[in-house]
Amino acid sequence: MAVTITEVVMRDGLQDEPVVVEVGDRVAIAAALVAAGLREIEAGSFVNPARVPQMAGAEEVFAALPHRDAVRYSALALNARGVRRAVAAGAGEVTLVASAGQGHSRANAGRGVEQALEEAAEVVAAHPRTRFAAGIATAFVCPFDGDIDPRRLLAVAQRFAGTGITRIGLADTLGTASPRQVVRSLDVVREALPEVELSLHLHNAHGQALDTVDAALALGVARFDSAAGGYGGCPFAPGAHGNIATEELVAHLHARGIPTGVDEHALAEAVALVREALARGRSCPTPS
Repeated sequence: MAVTITEVVMRDGLQDEPVVVEVGDRVAIAAALVAAGLREIEAGSFVNPARVPQMAGAEEVFAALPHRDAVRYSALALNARGVRRAVAAGAGEVTLVASAGQGHSRANAGRGVEQALEEAAEVVAAHPRTRFAAGIATAFVCPFDGDIDPRRLLAVAQRFAGTGITRIGLADTLGTASPRQVVRSLDVVREALPEVELSLHLHNAHGQALDTVDAALALGVARFDSAAGGYGGCPFAPGAHGNIATEELVAHLHARGIPTGVDEHALAEAVALVREALARGRSCPTPS
């Protein structure tokens, strides 16, 4: 079984750092990731730069990305305005995000879960030619609401599936969910929505993310998000830890004989480039 990795360092990785990485450096990071063999890259988010200044200049980034056959650059959006910006910028896919936790939804998106899902349905209907995926933040644990009941997660997933979206990512936003907890929730969603392709977006608070990957692989999950260097976190989720590191994920999968299409040596060069770009970054104001 081959595994697809979506590289998220350009979005999730950079959004929680105390500096703004210049557009040119972000484009250079994308080129290095493509050279390493990564074919799905989340290149930024179209959100309010006053709240997430690290994502300012997303339009300029997408305009300058190196285009290669079979490489897809996606963008994240939280609302209709963000989707319009992403579509206008030429994003190959737009990921709509809603939270399973009510508290995180209000902190992250400024509105409740129900309102976020209603707007997502309207946005999908208004853009019939746009390829959409969905992401469910705090799918297993919410910093405000605690553990998420799998039935609550399923209800959010069903609302996304009802819009016609056929790929949904489940995010362990804090990185504290145990493999058993993730598997229990995955089982509930998979049984109810067998036609939906599920992916995992794992953060890594307790060093157990690779164990969760193994447990998910045993269930047939073959799509994972990761960030070069293990950077990342959610500015609006207190206690969130960095993403599972792409280099660790790739090495782990290769050790198991699972192909990824990623060259580990070239990936190490991309990780070094990310670190250099962050070191050059300019201090950003505190999000308002």
